[in-house]
Formats: sequence, structure tokens, C-alpha cells
Amino acid sequence: MSQPGRARGELRAVLGRFATGVTVLTAGRDTPRGMTANSFTSVSLEPPLVLVCVVRTAAIHEAILEEKAFAVSMLSGRQEDLARHFADRGRPRGRREFETVGTVPGRHTGTPLLAGAQAWLECALTAVHDGGDHSIFLGSVLDTGREETDDPLLYFGGGFRRLAL
Repeated sequence: MSQPGRARGELRAVLGRFATGVTVLTAGRDTPRGMTANSFTSVSLEPPLVLVCVVRTAAIHEAILEEKAFAVSMLSGRQEDLARHFADRGRPRGRREFETVGTVPGRHTGTPLLAGAQAWLECALTAVHDGGDHSIFLGSVLDTGREETDDPLLYFGGGFRRLAL
């Protein structure tokens, strides 16, 4: 792994062996932004904290910093189309990004929450940490919601998967 390109490719392949849930991260009340993310995790139950990692060049990065808030919608297995939509770099941006997506504004921040998600969190930005080409955003959970479903959308080995029960 002495060649940087090869090392990065190998690291990506190794990390791809770790199955993750798929979320859509949203921010922005007036000019909403969204992105598909699997770099999400719980940090603490007391106080309730979560973190998300966002590449610094993403439009949503600035929206989170400006609004000091974000939301995380955890996608169900029926929402692969939404994961693909928010991962598509060629999609419309701003309000147009959400024209074909059912959302409700978060009670505390106005951040869009995706309708039909299996669960969601609305968060206030608590801290920002350096994560190389990403920022690690720590959020204090303001509100939560969930559906009674056992059908999460997963990402594994470079593709979307559903949990086989």
C-alpha cells in the first residue's frame, strides 16, 4: 500500500465491508440542503448526542454552520430512490432539491424531515471537529420520531441492501 491511489482504493474496499445504515442529512430552513450520508452514529444517551461527518466541499456543510442545526432521517428499505436522489451530484439544489420529496419541517429548527423515514432526529449543532477533508458535526438531539418498521436501508460493499429477516 505504498502508492497513495492504491492505498485509498484499498482503504475504501476495506471500509466497504462494514455495513451501515443509510440516512439523509438535511439542513436549512429557508434554503434547504440535503445529502445521503452513512457517516452517522450515536455518541451519548445522557446528554443525547449524535455525530455526522460531512465533506467540507458539500453545500450542506455551510448550511449546517450557518443554521447551527441539522436533521437526520434514517431511511427504510423502501427509500432507496431518496438515497440515490440525495447522492446524485447533478440533482437540483436548494428548494428545488426537495420538490419531489415529501418533507415536514422540524418543530425546533424548521429543517426538513423526510416523510416515510423509519426514524429521524432533529439536532442543534454543539461542536465541530476537524476530520481531514471532512468536518465532524456533533449535534445535541432536540427531538426524535420513529415508525414501527424493521426494514432499514443498508449500505454494504458499494451498494444498497435491505435486511433479510
